[in-house]
Formats: sequence, C-alpha cells, structure tokens
Amino acid sequence: MAKPLELVSFYATLLDAYTSSKNFKNLKRIHSLAITLGISSNDFIRSKLVSSYACCAQLREANILFSFTNRQPTFLFNSLIRAHSSVKLFSQSLSIFRQMVLAYKPLDRHTLPVVLKSCSGLSALRLGKQVHGAVLVNGFALDLSNSNALINMYAKCGHLVSARKVFDRMWKRNEITFSTMMAGYGMHGKCGEVFELFDRMLEEGERPDCVTFTVVLSACSHGGFIDKGREYFEMMQARFGVKPGHQHYTCMVDMFGRVGQVEEAEKLILRMEVEPDEALWGALLGACKTHGKVEVAERVAKRLYGRELSVAWSN
Repeated sequence: MAKPLELVSFYATLLDAYTSSKNFKNLKRIHSLAITLGISSNDFIRSKLVSSYACCAQLREANILFSFTNRQPTFLFNSLIRAHSSVKLFSQSLSIFRQMVLAYKPLDRHTLPVVLKSCSGLSALRLGKQVHGAVLVNGFALDLSNSNALINMYAKCGHLVSARKVFDRMWKRNEITFSTMMAGYGMHGKCGEVFELFDRMLEEGERPDCVTFTVVLSACSHGGFIDKGREYFEMMQARFGVKPGHQHYTCMVDMFGRVGQVEEAEKLILRMEVEPDEALWGALLGACKTHGKVEVAERVAKRLYGRELSVAWSN
C-alpha cells in the first residue's frame, strides 16, 4: 500500500491535471477518493481542492472547503478572487480581497489585476484608485499585467486621462496594452485616438491580434469610417495572418448596416469562410428593417427563419 506522502503527491498531480482540463466530473471523483483514503483533510490536498474547484467555477464547493482550510496562502485567495470575478460576481470577489487584506496576507503580482477587473465591472473608480495605490506600494508598477489592468479599470470607469497616463508611463507595452487603451477610446467614441494608437502599435513593432482588430473595426462601425473599416479588414489576414472570426464579420455587417449598405453586408456574409451564425443574420435583418431594404430582408429572413418576410418582419 502506498505511503500517505506518496498518496498526497499522486492525488495532487491528478488534481492539477483535472484542473487544467476543467473536468469537473473527474474532479469530484478524485475528491471522493481522497475522502475515502483519509487524505482530504491534508492541508496541501485541501488547498489543491479549493484551487481546483475555483478554476472549474464551482464556487460553492470552493468556498466551503476554503472555510475549513487551516492554511490560507496568497495563491488560494487569488484563486477565489479570480473565480468569482470570472463569472462576474465582482462584489463577492472584492469581499474576498478585503478578507485577504484583513488577514494580513501578502499580495503578489497576480492578486491586483483581478481585483482591478472587479473594480472595472462595478465601475468602482474610487476603490480602483486605492488599488492603484496598492500596486505602487507593493512594487508592481513595472509589471505588465498590473499596468494593463489599471488601463482597463480607468477606461471602463470613464477616466481616460488616467488610463492614458498609465499607458504613457509604461516602460514596456504589448498587444494587450494597446488593445486595452484603444478599446477605452473606442467605447467613448474617440475613434481618432483608436486609429492613432493602432499606427503607433505597428511603429513599436507589436503585432495586432484578433482582439485588436475587433476594437478597431468596432470603432470604424460606430464612427462610420467605411473605407478605413474595409482597409483594416483586408489587412487582417493579408498582412498579419489574423483569420477573421464572427466578431470581425459582425463589426463589418454592423458598419455597412448603419449606413444602409445592406447589399454589401449580404455579399460579405456570403463570402465568409466560417458559417454565419444567427446573430450575424439577425444584425443584417435589423439593418434591412431600419433602411427599408425589403428584397434583401426577404432573402435574409428565408435563410434565418426558413419562412417568408411577412412573418419574420412582424416579429
């Protein structure tokens, strides 16, 4: 029979494997076996279980086990904060962070980006500024993920000046940095700044990814920049090897639809390399209804609903 330490090590490895694959069914099975073997109360195994349940978004199990865990290290708090934030339970996420602070647990470079995400989700600018102070005090000002999270928090809270200050003071930036700052400008209708940052991104040698192009195309759509939208869409794959996805086609259809070019939007959908989803056809149908394009709407309704326009139009 295996020794207790060998069992602990073996089951810890299994938990890591099922956590990375987010296999909740097997995770529960391993938990049951750990109880049967009498190792579930081991601090190391219990910590692993909390982290595993948190990663699988099983928050009830994670919170119960956490409350019975004797050792509550920083990484365990981080796991719970991240798990709650990932399912948009931002208030609960921040509550766990407060619990962590009151327990005098040290913060690491992984703690505050998730806390800032929760501040963003609640538009809690005042708290976000306090967390910014914690970033500086704890020496994370030069950490890329912390700086990116600060830009996102300030942008989503509508404080673009502070977001840009963080951006400009960064000694190193990546595609996430640029995309986040561009998204901030885009959501507040500052399309010129989005395009300027895209050019600067290329000048600094960063390659735009699918998120970057979603941000840029969305700005083109909302700002009515049809020619620029076409230019960015064409350069995606031709210049940067980024294959357009549903989100990019949706931006383009929305862009054409806003100015009444629904025939162009229809042609684009028919040329798609991926299967258009119902939301995409629905966006085109909505544009047809807005601009009174009955013939295109007839074709779209037939593809989308498999029935005539008179029925779909009334819905």
